[in-house]
Amino acid sequence: MFQLTLRRRGISDQAVLRTMEEVPRELFVDEADRDGAYRDSALPIACGQTISQPFVVAYMTEQLQLQKQHRVLEIGTGSGYQAAVLSRLAGQVLTVERYRKLADTARARLEKLGCHNVEVMLGDGLNLPPNIGPFDRIIVTAAMEQIPENLVERLEVGGILIAPVGPHQGVQTLIRLTRSATGIERKELVDVRFVPALPGVAREL
Repeated sequence: MFQLTLRRRGISDQAVLRTMEEVPRELFVDEADRDGAYRDSALPIACGQTISQPFVVAYMTEQLQLQKQHRVLEIGTGSGYQAAVLSRLAGQVLTVERYRKLADTARARLEKLGCHNVEVMLGDGLNLPPNIGPFDRIIVTAAMEQIPENLVERLEVGGILIAPVGPHQGVQTLIRLTRSATGIERKELVDVRFVPALPGVAREL
């Protein structure tokens, strides 16, 4: 039923569908929400954050057109669920989280699942050290009012970046940027709602 729901909503990439089926989503939600883990809705997690609805995870993953040799950057680890999905489709994943509690919990979950090609980093996803990158793919899982240039600059030629762009309170639009040898192509995809991407590392949690 889970895969059927995603197919009905337009997800057609077989590798993405298979991965969504294989990654145990119930391990990434709070115990009280486990009965509803596979419903197509976002769920609350610690630190006032959320785990995105399955369709959005599958859709963003499909838009990245991942291959096994790709090095992927994720901004906003959250529960670690999106990183677990990415880990099965890409070569290496670096995921950045500003809340220590979320970073530590996600790291433990990913290790338990054997996602050994994922590195969880506590840090500011909006102000990364200059030596990080470049990447073949970048995925942002928190709302940005605009995509920072220093993030776009980390994309390899042929690379894809996907991020929800719009006001922090309200509806955002998923934007896909593709870097070519001659510049950046921008495409608007679908409307979404994400928690805001905030600067800095959280002082607590």
